[in-house]
Amino acid sequence: MPAPAPAAAAADVYAAPHLLVYPFISSGHIIPLLDLADRLVRRGVRVTALVTPFNHHLLLPLLSEHPSLFHPLVIPVPDIPCGSKNILIVKILSMRHHHYPAVLEWFRSHPSPPIAILSDFFLGWTRHLASELGIPRIVFSPSAAFSVSIEFSLWQNLPKNDGGSDDDDSTVTFHDVPNSPTYRWWQISRLFRMYKDGDADTEFHRQVWLENAGSWGVVFNTLTELEGVYVDHMKGKFGPGRVWAVGPLLPPVDDSVSPAGRGGSSSVPAEEVLKWLDGREERSVVYVCFGSRTALANDQMAALAAALEMSRVHFVWCVRDTADGQVLDGHGLLPDGFESRAAGRGLVIRGWAPQVLILRHHAVGGFLTHCGWNSVLEAIGAGVVMLTWPMGGDQYTDAKLLVDQLGVAIRACEAPRDAVPDPARLAQALAESLNGTRPERGRIGKLSKAAADAVAGGSSDKDLDGFVKSLMELQCGRSDAGVDGEC
Repeated sequence: MPAPAPAAAAADVYAAPHLLVYPFISSGHIIPLLDLADRLVRRGVRVTALVTPFNHHLLLPLLSEHPSLFHPLVIPVPDIPCGSKNILIVKILSMRHHHYPAVLEWFRSHPSPPIAILSDFFLGWTRHLASELGIPRIVFSPSAAFSVSIEFSLWQNLPKNDGGSDDDDSTVTFHDVPNSPTYRWWQISRLFRMYKDGDADTEFHRQVWLENAGSWGVVFNTLTELEGVYVDHMKGKFGPGRVWAVGPLLPPVDDSVSPAGRGGSSSVPAEEVLKWLDGREERSVVYVCFGSRTALANDQMAALAAALEMSRVHFVWCVRDTADGQVLDGHGLLPDGFESRAAGRGLVIRGWAPQVLILRHHAVGGFLTHCGWNSVLEAIGAGVVMLTWPMGGDQYTDAKLLVDQLGVAIRACEAPRDAVPDPARLAQALAESLNGTRPERGRIGKLSKAAADAVAGGSSDKDLDGFVKSLMELQCGRSDAGVDGEC
């Protein structure tokens, strides 16, 4: 009599270590964590991903491809009454308020609950949740190990602005971080610059980072060949076997579907963008994009438009869409007549752009970027020289790494967020990014190969195998596992 296949399959599934993956709710945080979930599932880890209804569509490829090992946990996050005026704090508080009790209930009723929680670094409160459930909490960092090193130092040591609260040009040196990086006060995270004893918002955010530092381990979307000194710095804080550099977390190069479906709506279909690029010469196009959350002020838009016209480069410019096509709060307005003057030489995309596909196209040779870490890794993966225009958050740290330490990028604008660049200088930088003799071109090519090798049996693959091994050990160590694993 043949063995009951469905029951056997179910037993195999329950023998796999079960991980709760919990991203922050913005796409720049969800997408890399889902890319990691895909790699974990392919290594036999059972993953439950906690998302909101708004983001559930991002799970569909994984649900289709891995129906037995990948499952959604969809919990809404309605806004809660909150005295905070900071949208990030409001979102994190709302997630804690609604998700903490919901996850407790789900976990305690599950026949084979997770053996660990892997959650975004904005969700430091999940360390308490994991402790109440009796399981470890592991941090997922969608940012560089360098920038996390800076955040840990900031919130643990609370450096002061020696020049006074109004002196944004005073400097801060992080002597406890490798290479002792120095920043202007305006380059420091805005939430930290707002920090005051007794302020509920900034104290809450400080606790988020202190909980991160006290968690069981951390997974970075980076590779040791890119920032090994900072990965090693983190290993010194978390201990041996508790830090894993598994990036870059990107779709496979031969994947013709998923890179085009990783975002929102767009004014230009991906096929049309690629067709436009097909008509351009190799490495002759500059791609301009500042991420899904940054909108340039109108005077910055005018300066950039003037620079693109003066440079005479071919370009694709992704402009952040606004509600119902209306310009809000003095942001996102293209100068009159710009698109008609640039017709044939430039393509403007409103909304979301298929960035991975654009950067991987042979016609693209330069990338003017805000230096968000996902964008940085996508450019490195494609071997495209970057022009840095950081705006805030971890972007100044990323720009410092790219320009000053790795030499794979050209500094285009380095000023406070609202600064307007000189169009002539920016035009020169745009043209320089396409110069095949620039040393940045050779360096980014070598780094791109290192990134490809890292996830194809190299350092990142080995770290990911090490992470899975740690999950297997946690599974074996559970006294209430209820299944016989291969321990």
